[in-house]
Amino acid sequence: MRIAEDIHLAGIGSWLPDPVTTDEAVARGWYGRADRDASGMRAVRVAGELPAPDMAVRAAGTALRRGAATGLTPDDFGALLHCATYHQGPDGWSAPHYVLRHTLDRPVTAAQIGPGCLGMLAALELAAHRLVADASRDAVLITSADNFSVPVVDRWNSSKLFLLADGGAAAVVSRRAGFARLLSIGSASAPSMEELHRSGEQLFPPGVTVGRSLNFEERSAHQRRRWAQGAAAPAVHFGEVVADTVDRVLEEAGTSLEKVARVCHTGYAEGALYSIYLDPLDIEPSLGTWEFTRDIGHVGAADPFIGLERLWTRGEVAPGDRVVLLAAGPGMEVACAVVEITAGCPEGGAHQEKEERS
Repeated sequence: MRIAEDIHLAGIGSWLPDPVTTDEAVARGWYGRADRDASGMRAVRVAGELPAPDMAVRAAGTALRRGAATGLTPDDFGALLHCATYHQGPDGWSAPHYVLRHTLDRPVTAAQIGPGCLGMLAALELAAHRLVADASRDAVLITSADNFSVPVVDRWNSSKLFLLADGGAAAVVSRRAGFARLLSIGSASAPSMEELHRSGEQLFPPGVTVGRSLNFEERSAHQRRRWAQGAAAPAVHFGEVVADTVDRVLEEAGTSLEKVARVCHTGYAEGALYSIYLDPLDIEPSLGTWEFTRDIGHVGAADPFIGLERLWTRGEVAPGDRVVLLAAGPGMEVACAVVEITAGCPEGGAHQEKEERS
């Protein structure tokens, strides 16, 4: 979808806990050496007992402060959209309203957005729609955070595709000027592949209610056994869905991949990064964000925005550069956005490193 009206990112922020190296994980017996070598990962961010919504609040504080430079105040916001890929707190409780209370603290809509790891891009598209449709407010705050430090999650072995990491990100979406303009955004799904993320598990009762672990590897192994026994594999290649979606969204933005400065993608391990993104798009890791995602891990829906903030605050993208934000999630679905950088970061990289630890 081409964004015909001026919709901007007026602020962006992230919060990441300290890293635990994969060398330490191997030494402690948490992570197999062969798996570590195959993944290419160097470290994962681990938050301990800090609740996910509090990480979202910290990231939002940075994004809102930066957004305030454009003149935005809490009264200018019409909604808060919070994304999560794992449980946020007590059942029957609203994490989005907790984040709202501790950030904007205004009587506006607060909602939780999915699906999974492309949630922040879905929220960005919804925010753009809202700002175009309703002129009474100038901004929407989008946030995301997850903490996988719970007994039923083994962050080191739940998937060969990624290592689950803790952290949060936030962005201020606005009709006013910002540091980046949203040119286009879109998504596509391959619903025939939805079984890949539930294979071998019953739908009811939900696994977490009976103490079942989050284990994508068990589900993948079950699906491979079914295929070996003659079950039909999906006719769709997800890499083609990714490539087609990126091509379409780039065309709607009036540009092409050859003219893109960087790609901010999901924090996959090396093999998945190549098979899902790099090979289908025929790009090198240097165009993406692999060199720092391999020190972070997969922070749920926050990954593309953590990437964009890092590139912007370190001056690795400059006004006039076009950047692709890219994520994929269960369903299977892929989402993509194209933004054009319109202003440099006045703070510089040193300030960003300090804020990560605050």
